[in-house]
Amino acid sequence: MSSSAIVIGGGLAGMLAAAALSQSVDEVTVLERDTLPDGPQSRRGLPQGRHAHILLPSGREAIERLIPGVSIRKRLLAAGGSEVSLTSSMVTLGPEGWFRRWRHDSHLLTTCSRDLLDWTVREAVLGIAGVTLHSGNVVALQGSGQHVTGVRITAPDGQESDLSADLVVDASGRGSRAPHWLAALGITDIPESIVDSGLVYASRLYRIPEGAEKFPTTQVTADPFASEPGRSALLLPIEEGRWLVSLGGTRGGEPPANAVDFVRFALGLRHPIVGQLISGAEPLSDVVINRSTRNSRRYFEKATTWPEGFVALGDAIATYNPVYGQGMTVAALGARALHHELCQTGIAAPGFARRVQRAAAKPVEAAWTMSTSQDRWFPDVQGNPPTIADRLLARYTRRMTRVATSSYRVSNAMCAVTTMQEDAIRLVRPSLLLATLAGPVLPALSGPPLTQSERAILHTLDRTR
Repeated sequence: MSSSAIVIGGGLAGMLAAAALSQSVDEVTVLERDTLPDGPQSRRGLPQGRHAHILLPSGREAIERLIPGVSIRKRLLAAGGSEVSLTSSMVTLGPEGWFRRWRHDSHLLTTCSRDLLDWTVREAVLGIAGVTLHSGNVVALQGSGQHVTGVRITAPDGQESDLSADLVVDASGRGSRAPHWLAALGITDIPESIVDSGLVYASRLYRIPEGAEKFPTTQVTADPFASEPGRSALLLPIEEGRWLVSLGGTRGGEPPANAVDFVRFALGLRHPIVGQLISGAEPLSDVVINRSTRNSRRYFEKATTWPEGFVALGDAIATYNPVYGQGMTVAALGARALHHELCQTGIAAPGFARRVQRAAAKPVEAAWTMSTSQDRWFPDVQGNPPTIADRLLARYTRRMTRVATSSYRVSNAMCAVTTMQEDAIRLVRPSLLLATLAGPVLPALSGPPLTQSERAILHTLDRTR
């Protein structure tokens, strides 16, 4: 007997869910209300796509496993994407000082435009037998609070129709209507949580100046413990010889929407390096703004009852402050959880949907904890204030971060956790506890850890002198 699944949403989370399903389900239908571009181009339903995105190593590995026979990594690199070592290639000013660049090339981050990543994944998944893409906007779930049997959709011409499936996966993103759909079936006890620092993201494209092609990814992070709005900058080399520069500012410290003040904002950060670099670079776009940056979570796994035949993944479960670069990786890990459960039992097994929902909540919890534990400290944040436990944890993590600026062992351990390759429990192992308590082993760096040639490039580009 053939099996079928419907995936709501043709973005990254939806395509990865479809890839996971295709290995166990005969027919997978992806429903998308947007007209998807025929190439690596922006689309209306993904406004955040024009800002900086980084794929963490755990997300890259999950994607490689979800799409057998195709190496997304190789396709991205062939199209101009890059791999950046978090411990050796990046220039980073953290809350406790500059991180050293070690000789060990570990924790490789994948950098490219979001448009290129989405297109590369979409092209690969839609080439899988049994996966099809259809236009349509889902307006309701079909079935009952015990068992979802399909969806009701509105076609582009306005006609409504019902589609049946053994499993419905909601991967429609931050605008998901899943709580509303489930409420119509009688499921109303889904807790929600919001931590909103008021972050505004402003981004602009620049042509990489001649001679600066190898200049490293550079970031100035916000200090959540400075009792002032958090301001940050990320300069990210992407395909086609471009720098994608994203500036961030929490409530009261928002970046400008105009080109004149864009460089000025970057120059006014805790260190002016990003502003200095782009002051001598040619702009290729206007400034684009994104205000949909709050941490928002739906605890589907805590509902008293959960219907067979329905699963939510990706941003439909939770969204995060984009500064931490977790969203795409969490989507990939959620799809991997779906694939794992399919291999164990199959979609017809009793309790399948509930098990997937609980498994998908694990990477969500890890990302949520990392993101909100920082954002809670910014002024005028909306959400629960830090607890006593939060304050104790913050003291420990601040000290560990300070030690990490001068210790490869501690830095490597923190990177393994922040890139979601290992659980946070690693950070309280006895050896790391002792290293943290002992304090930094080297003096703090007085400036960015640049090579002689990189300093020359910065000097050449800096128009502010």
